[in-house]
Amino acid sequence: MNLVNNRIYSTQMEAARKGIVTPEMKVVAEKENRDTEFIRQMVAEGKVVIPANPNHIGLDPNGVGSMLKTKINVNLGVSRDCKDLDVEMKKVMKAVDMGAEAIMDLSSHGDTQPFRQKLCSSCPAMIGTVPVYDSVIHYKRDLATLTAKDFVDVVRLHAEDGVDFVTLHCGISRNTIEQIKNGKREMNIVSRGGSLVFAWMAMTGQENPFYEYYDEILEICREHDVTISLGDACRPGCLADATDRCQIEELIRLGELTERAWARDVQVMVEGPGHVPMDQIEANMKIQQTICKGAPFYVLGPLVTDIAPGYDHITAAIGGAIAAASGAAFLCYVTPAEHLALPNVDDVHQGIIASKIAAHAADIAKGIPGARDRDDRMAKARKNLDWDAQWLEALDPATAKAIRDSRAPEDDHSDTCSMCGKFCAVRSMNKALAGEYIDIL
Repeated sequence: MNLVNNRIYSTQMEAARKGIVTPEMKVVAEKENRDTEFIRQMVAEGKVVIPANPNHIGLDPNGVGSMLKTKINVNLGVSRDCKDLDVEMKKVMKAVDMGAEAIMDLSSHGDTQPFRQKLCSSCPAMIGTVPVYDSVIHYKRDLATLTAKDFVDVVRLHAEDGVDFVTLHCGISRNTIEQIKNGKREMNIVSRGGSLVFAWMAMTGQENPFYEYYDEILEICREHDVTISLGDACRPGCLADATDRCQIEELIRLGELTERAWARDVQVMVEGPGHVPMDQIEANMKIQQTICKGAPFYVLGPLVTDIAPGYDHITAAIGGAIAAASGAAFLCYVTPAEHLALPNVDDVHQGIIASKIAAHAADIAKGIPGARDRDDRMAKARKNLDWDAQWLEALDPATAKAIRDSRAPEDDHSDTCSMCGKFCAVRSMNKALAGEYIDIL
């Protein structure tokens, strides 16, 4: 039992099942305009998770669940080719300023622990990691030389450092190797973590350590209240592989692992596709909800076409809006650099905006309490040609204001924009309804 801050429970789920409303549940309830008892019940059932490691100082808690506001995650971290930690911190600050609820450190180069610890000591957003990435880096040894214990120990290290959730690719097994070898997938495995686990099994002949030692990992996550994000190693990397046998069989295994985690009071999210045609997205969400008993679904995109490199923040936003409206709870942002390069600060900005648009549109469609209030205020501000009020409601006010200011209207119709000028429908209607003369020329 975790006694940090005199807690008499180990995890948010354990507290909820004991009838305890935690401080984190109160914060989430207030943010979501929901009753605290509703939040407690959803956490107890596993339909809402509140990733909140007690070792994460200064965390601003958020709930993730299909009945709550759709949350977004921002991936960042250094690589061998782009290893400037100062740039990564700028991305972190950009993400926090723009309202991202979670940040995943996917660093794959150098000494990753100081950066991870800095995030967990100073960043208010939920922090996630993928421990398998860090295993090779932490031990500074080739993948094939690592043991199952090495992988488990890195999970423990990340939990002790304060991360709130970890992506673990527990759902593939030795059987998956033959399935991929004998299958007809176009893109095989595109998950970076999944490919590392697959490669380790192929080289060592051993079972997936995250699956074989899942019970030990559950004890680590229970001790530190780390939410497990069950990674989808077999997510489709192209439209041709969407909703295939490999993906669905892994999902069935993830459903079983979800229930095993819940039996230990460990919170769980389930990760999902990937590249999926628009007409298959809703079905994918419903299948996951059924197999995984309503555990929150965390999706990458989905990307609805394969041919838009440089614009995949848009393909992902289209898929993300459909997915969230159909039951996904958590959107992993995608930037214009997807498939091309490590994103820079501007890419991060564009990726966040695209994801926030998708999340907000889905919340309106789902009827989330208060979701449309901002839109209604924007409509009123536009009707009144009140530009300052419009900036207050805009998702990206700086960009919106800069566009208008760069092409400002002339003085005699400065209340309009340079698109329509005196032909502005809003201006004409306001004057007509007020009984005023409408000058056009």
